[in-house]
Amino acid sequence: MTVRFGAFTPQGWRMDLAEIADPVEKYEAMTRVAKMIDATPQYDSVWVYDHFHTIPTPELETTFEAWTITAALARDTQRVNVGQMVTCNGYRNPALLAKMASTVDVMSHGRLFFGLGAGWYEHEWLAYGYGFPETRERMRAFREACDIIYKMWTEDYPTYQGQHYSIDKPINEPKGARKPHPSFWIGGGGEQVTLKLVAKYADATNIGGGDPEVVRQKLAVLKQHCDALGRDYDAIIKSSNLIVYPIAPGADPEKATAKLQQSNRMTLDQLRQAGFIGDPDAISRRIEALIEAGADYINFYIPRIAYEQEPFQLLTERALTRFV
Repeated sequence: MTVRFGAFTPQGWRMDLAEIADPVEKYEAMTRVAKMIDATPQYDSVWVYDHFHTIPTPELETTFEAWTITAALARDTQRVNVGQMVTCNGYRNPALLAKMASTVDVMSHGRLFFGLGAGWYEHEWLAYGYGFPETRERMRAFREACDIIYKMWTEDYPTYQGQHYSIDKPINEPKGARKPHPSFWIGGGGEQVTLKLVAKYADATNIGGGDPEVVRQKLAVLKQHCDALGRDYDAIIKSSNLIVYPIAPGADPEKATAKLQQSNRMTLDQLRQAGFIGDPDAISRRIEALIEAGADYINFYIPRIAYEQEPFQLLTERALTRFV
C-alpha cells in the first residue's frame, strides 16, 4: 500500500509557541515550519487545528485562528496541500464556510484539504458564545452542514431546508480549483453518523489517533457503510494522526525529552501516554502497524518543532524515507 505523510505546523493550540514573546515572531515561527515542510518532499501536506483556546487548559496564550492561517499558509507555501484537522462545524455557518473553502482552494491553486468535524471543546464553545448543544444536536447540525457544503460545491443554485441550517439558491463562484470540488476530509470515528457521512460525501477520513487497533475497527465500519451506499471504499483516503517525538538511536529517553518535559510540565511517563516517543526504528514499526490496519495517510504532530528541528529531521530522514 502506498502511504503519504503530512505534518502539523505550530499555531499555539498545544502551547507550542509559548516560548516566543512577540506575536509577529510567533506567526513567523509558524510559517517557517510550514515552509520547511513544504520544502521536504516526503510530506504531502501541512495541517493546522481549529481551536481558539489552548490545551490541556485554557491559558492567556496565542492560538492563531485556523482559516485565517489556512489562507495565509496557502500563499506562504508552494507545493503541499494545506488542511485543518478539523474545522469545527459549530463555529461558522456552513454556507459561508463552503464559500471560504472555495476561495482558499483557488488561492492555493487547488491545494486545499477541507477538514470538518462536529466539535468537542466545550470551554471555547461557551466562551465564544456558541452555547454547547448536546451531542445529538451537534451531530444533527454536522450532518446538515455536510449536506449544504457538498451542495454548494456541486450545484449552481442549491436549496436546503434543515432543522439547523437552510440555503436558498446561494451563488458560490468559483466553486474551487480542484476538480470535481475541494478535497473533503471528515474527522471523527462515530460509527452511526460520522463514518456514514464519510461514505456518502468525503474524499478522506481521519480516525484512530494513531492507534492501529482503533483504525482497523473504524475502517471495517466505514467499509460496511460504503458497501451499503454503493461507494468505492478504495477511493477514500484513510488517515490517522500520530503525536511523535523522535529521539536518536541509543539516546536516554529521560535526557532526550528534558526540554519537552519542562515545556509541557509532564513527566516522561505522561508524555508517553500522550504521544509516541522513540527512535526512528520504533516509529517505523508504528507506521507499519498503521498501514497494516488500513491507513494510507499519516499526519505527524512533533512537539517543539518551532524551536528545534532535529526531531523533524530524524523522523524524515531515518523513518519516512523507508516508505516514500
